[in-house]
Amino acid sequence: MSEEEKLLKEAKKLPWDDRLFHKNWKVRNEANIDLAALCDSIADPKDPRLREFGKRYIFIAGHERSAFCILSVFRKTLVDSNSPVQEKALDALVAFLRAADADAGRYGKEVCDAIVAKCLTGRPKTVEKAQAAFMLWVELEAVDAFLDAMEKAIKNKVSKAVVPAIDVMFQALSEFGAKVVPPKRILKMLPELFDHQDQNVRASSKGLTLELCRWIGKDPVKSILFEKMRDTMKKELEAELANVTGTARPSRKIRSEQDKEPEREAVSEVVGPGPSEESTADAPPEIDEYELVDPVDILTPLEKSGFWDGVKATKWSERKEAVAELTKLASTKRIAPGDFTEICRTLKKLIADVNIAVAVEAIQAIGNLAKGLRTHFSGSSRFLLPGLLEKLKEKKPTLSEALTQTLQAMHTAGCLNLVDIVEDIKTAVKNKVPLVRSLTLNWVTFCIETSNKAVVLKLHKDYVPIFMECLQDGTPEVRDAAFSALAAIAKLVGMRPLERSLEKLDDVRRKKLSEMIMGSEGGTSTSASSATVKSSGVTAPSLETSDSSFVRRSAASMLSGKRPVQAAPGKQKGGSVKSGGSKKVDTTVQPKASKLVETPEDVEPAEMSLEEIESRLGSLIQADTISQLKSSAWKERLEAISSFKQQWKVYKTLTSQLSYWFVYFVLSLVGVKKMFRFSNRLLKLSLILPPLRKSFLRNV
Repeated sequence: MSEEEKLLKEAKKLPWDDRLFHKNWKVRNEANIDLAALCDSIADPKDPRLREFGKRYIFIAGHERSAFCILSVFRKTLVDSNSPVQEKALDALVAFLRAADADAGRYGKEVCDAIVAKCLTGRPKTVEKAQAAFMLWVELEAVDAFLDAMEKAIKNKVSKAVVPAIDVMFQALSEFGAKVVPPKRILKMLPELFDHQDQNVRASSKGLTLELCRWIGKDPVKSILFEKMRDTMKKELEAELANVTGTARPSRKIRSEQDKEPEREAVSEVVGPGPSEESTADAPPEIDEYELVDPVDILTPLEKSGFWDGVKATKWSERKEAVAELTKLASTKRIAPGDFTEICRTLKKLIADVNIAVAVEAIQAIGNLAKGLRTHFSGSSRFLLPGLLEKLKEKKPTLSEALTQTLQAMHTAGCLNLVDIVEDIKTAVKNKVPLVRSLTLNWVTFCIETSNKAVVLKLHKDYVPIFMECLQDGTPEVRDAAFSALAAIAKLVGMRPLERSLEKLDDVRRKKLSEMIMGSEGGTSTSASSATVKSSGVTAPSLETSDSSFVRRSAASMLSGKRPVQAAPGKQKGGSVKSGGSKKVDTTVQPKASKLVETPEDVEPAEMSLEEIESRLGSLIQADTISQLKSSAWKERLEAISSFKQQWKVYKTLTSQLSYWFVYFVLSLVGVKKMFRFSNRLLKLSLILPPLRKSFLRNV
């Protein structure tokens, strides 16, 4: 036995901390390999060994070996000066994170910082494993730690480290979705990348921007980011935006949601939901643009603009210009809270200004303040409401339109709740001007229609008597508005709250109300069904999911000029393969597996795209089978796996390398998380295949 072998043998008896930080790199390397094997052997996140390891100790076979924090372990091993050791340390980290539960997320910050510091500028395989570790931190809900690390990574002077950081943010958003990875923080990082000196960084930042468009919509991204771009990049992105279609859906779940997945799929197997139900269940959350931007202080620039002198001017044009400056400042998407009391007092006076242009400008300024301040403008909104409702008597179209938009904005922004303004509404519907009464009721109807059922259930007792009284009004427009308001309530909460009140109506009015309610319900159902069809049609292309540990996508791949060219389904590419030089294959005849493709080199499948693997496998997997593997319906995926057994004679002749690629390809399409349903079928298939190499197990 050589001295080196003796050293390695003796080192295995040492505590973990001595092994992991040994002066001999081979000892450290073996320690990381053993640590990864230990974590791989743990199937239950509640395993005492893993939990104690996470808390501060490592237990092996029930015996305490060392007392040191996992935080200090990975933080130190990941910055090892020896590249192979560093790579094995990443393997150990990935193995630990796969076995751990969400509690491990609290160690994320320091470990993510260590990865950013040393692992993103290493060899391609090291970078790939670093990205896999980041994705697992996101899966463990350590998203803040992940994004904090990304903020540091994009400031790296070496562009080689910036591109992988952008790519992993792209992968995290693409696979976990905007509900898990907050777009707001990514939006803040992008502007400084748009003018980066490295073209690869700029291309990746554009790809990440396009991915954001898939999740939060094109308009929010354009309104937030485009003003911070150069004109050239704006034009380039505008051209790329035309290719962004459909609605994105997450393909990967955080760990806490994965625990619920088997139970949910078991229920779906019994019930047998249709595609539309699956689409609805996985539909992405609606993103509020308000939450994506930072609040802007408008009080300070308003003081410097001469606003207070302008609103007191005798000339109407000067008053209008002063208020227009407030309207402009308040047009920002989110306004920082502050003391707007004096401003609102001034605006209340300007609403009644003798000059229509000044009054309209003041009303528009109120609307902008409501949109930008939202609930912080509630008190001011209640203060201004009586004056706005009184102003509804004006018949000027520009003034009437401005009032309607502002009142609607005050409600939709959450500044006003109908429950709190009952007395103001009672006063307005008794106004001597019929136009005030009818338009007030129209606004209340809008508020009811845009409220949820719980809110309407609380307010209907106060408002139904008001509407019933308005049914006796002498003006037809007021009566029609009251009918519409009652129909809106019935549409949301049903007829029961109206039963006693309807007894007081004559047959003609009761019939009219019933017809209005029936008409609104019919229109709603039609629109709802059309919306459902539209939704399912849009999301259908995104049903294909795959486990991220297999398919690596770069942000730049979103750009039309950099997308990999895919072969048409069922046809084999002609010519030679880049890394192998395979010959053209006639797909009309099923050839033997040994002649499907030449394998002159030992290439890891993780280093190739799925398209390249598919071309190397030739006609081993038919196009129909591939589409079944990608299907969202578990029965079709199961049928695809079953079809492989029928061709066992072909698969039996596969080389070990092709067998490796074949299983890798199948798992990449289906996703490991979905394999539990038909693991028995895959096990039977694996008995037919030649033995898989040990490296396959490490990649899975």
